[in-house]
Amino acid sequence: MQARNPDFAQRVQESFALQGAMRTLGASLAAVEPGRVVIAMRHRPELTQQHGFVHAGMVAAALDSACGFAAFTLMPLDAGVLTIEFKINLLAPARGPLLEFEGLVTKGGRTISVVDGKAWQFETDSREKKLIATMTATVMTVVGRDDVRH
Repeated sequence: MQARNPDFAQRVQESFALQGAMRTLGASLAAVEPGRVVIAMRHRPELTQQHGFVHAGMVAAALDSACGFAAFTLMPLDAGVLTIEFKINLLAPARGPLLEFEGLVTKGGRTISVVDGKAWQFETDSREKKLIATMTATVMTVVGRDDVRH
């Protein structure tokens, strides 16, 4: 896949920095490539549900951001991105301690893109990963709206 904007990585980093939600989760960008973004996050007690697993809503939020930013890497300079739909499958409890959320564009379009997401957990001292969730997201390229930053 080829980015329409040579400064796509910087745009993603700047836009990501504006997300209070990702800051609240303690999430950070781990990889930014044309059509692919990875967000990293640590398991923290304030993100858990009653059993100590990272809450499904937190997993969904991080996967949604990874998918949206993956599509954003392929959008023109004057475009913003908004999710219009997603489907998530929670496959295993999000125990951590390290989590990664990957968005990979399946079909990039001028107006609508389809992105697949995967959430993984890792042990602290190992790169062996376990798949904990998948997502399919539909995102929209938004132009000409002052309330959607590009």
